[in-house]
Amino acid sequence: MDSPGYNCFVDRDKMDAAIQDLGPKELSCTELQELKQLARQGYWAQSHALRGKVYQRLIRDIPCRTVTPDASVYSDIVGKIVGKHSGSSLPLPEFVDNTQVPSYCLNARGEGAVRKILLCIANQFPDISFCPALPAVVALLLHYSLDEAECFEKACRLLACNDPGRRLIDQSFLAFESSCMTFGDLVNKYCQAAHRLMVAVSEDVLQVYADWQRWLFGELPLSHVARVFDVFLVEGYKVLYRVALAILKFFHKARAGQPLASDSVKQDIRAFARDIAKTVSPERLLEKAFAIRLFSRKEIQLLQLANEAALKQKGITVKQQSVSLSRRQFVHLAVHAQNFRSEIVSVKEMRDIWSWVPERFALCQPLLLIKTTQKEVCGAYLSTDWSERNKSGGKLCFFGTGECFVFRLQPEVQRYEWVVIKHPELTKPAPLTPPEAGPAPSQLAHGAPSDPADRLSPFLATRHFNLPSKTESMFMAGGNDCLIVGGGGGQALYIDGDLNRGRTGHCDTFNNQPLCSENFLVAAVEAWGFQDPDIQ
Repeated sequence: MDSPGYNCFVDRDKMDAAIQDLGPKELSCTELQELKQLARQGYWAQSHALRGKVYQRLIRDIPCRTVTPDASVYSDIVGKIVGKHSGSSLPLPEFVDNTQVPSYCLNARGEGAVRKILLCIANQFPDISFCPALPAVVALLLHYSLDEAECFEKACRLLACNDPGRRLIDQSFLAFESSCMTFGDLVNKYCQAAHRLMVAVSEDVLQVYADWQRWLFGELPLSHVARVFDVFLVEGYKVLYRVALAILKFFHKARAGQPLASDSVKQDIRAFARDIAKTVSPERLLEKAFAIRLFSRKEIQLLQLANEAALKQKGITVKQQSVSLSRRQFVHLAVHAQNFRSEIVSVKEMRDIWSWVPERFALCQPLLLIKTTQKEVCGAYLSTDWSERNKSGGKLCFFGTGECFVFRLQPEVQRYEWVVIKHPELTKPAPLTPPEAGPAPSQLAHGAPSDPADRLSPFLATRHFNLPSKTESMFMAGGNDCLIVGGGGGQALYIDGDLNRGRTGHCDTFNNQPLCSENFLVAAVEAWGFQDPDIQ
């Protein structure tokens, strides 16, 4: 790269306006922790030449498949694939899903080069089926590459990473879809005010969250996305979740008190990300992102795997199948004011409850609603199928996971989550388990987690925890004569086999107050199951 670090693909005037170049710097550190600090501080952000060198170094160190296309491969194939077509007239590969190529500060030659590189990548990676973030990644890399071949090689190394513990770019619809569900779960936990607003104004809230990668790779201006990419190359995929959560938090704050329409909220968030430089600097965006206390990287990986498993179980693995199985589409139709029917809750109350339910469970899991003869309303979300009770041979036993919760709606709204979520000090180190038994608790947390970032996720089964007693893991139990939710020192909810009588009280699992009158008569019971309409 010649001084001041531009290449022939960049519009210099636009680049000068977008990112100030203060000249060359040197980078001598090799330790990961020091690189993290320098990336977050923007050490190479104002030196185009240094940023190009750092990208080259970081991407070169990515562990890749034995045979990975390099710059020489590009030189060999580009003419054969592109032919005599001009760059601007070249079609995009199908896997980008009609995504627009962001130009950032590229000139016309640069925009055409991005299309050429994408077509060559498609030729070399026939297994990529869905990768809408790739056009933005290639466009960004081209700003800091000497030529097309170098940019192609960098992109190929990102795609060919074979480190099982390192996630970089989603390359299938299943991976992309599960990342959207994971993002929705994180929003539910860490941006609750924004999540409630999205649920209230969106016919399909996950369609809004399905845009989360586009906010980053497509809408953010170059000054911001380059800073995000700096940190991403050092710290990995979790950085993207953090920044997307920060964008949503800033959007919610900016739009507080302003009306939002269900048909425009996606466009509103896109526009906010596109114009974010007017109100939020790159430094402030990253500061907000890293102020959010997230799960550990291992936790996010496990949550992603759980969401992928839920999608596979429903047969949602390729985009063509998603039309009829559109995540929560069928549920939101059921909660629509025109056709919603319930003797217990209103449309608004159901939407409030719905905002508490983890994304993947929207595909199949049940919700129990109870109305007493005193007009009290309470219920429970059940994270495991009741059929699990049959595995104990007729004996009453508890099962389920920490994503179960109990709640009341009348006379006041209150949700009670698993006690370990609010008191992680209850968990203890667990003994090592054989590799075939799955992730050991000690491999996930090496001691009682004192920092929220080290907490174990409630979606894990109790085998992932070493609790001081079994009472904290008594989520669900049932038999022919009763249904029970919560246990230890009492039961959060007990209903007899005839569904006529029940009782509620404090239990160790949820550390809850009684959900209604301690002994009650049932006026109505509704079990809401979220099922694909194509399944009879």
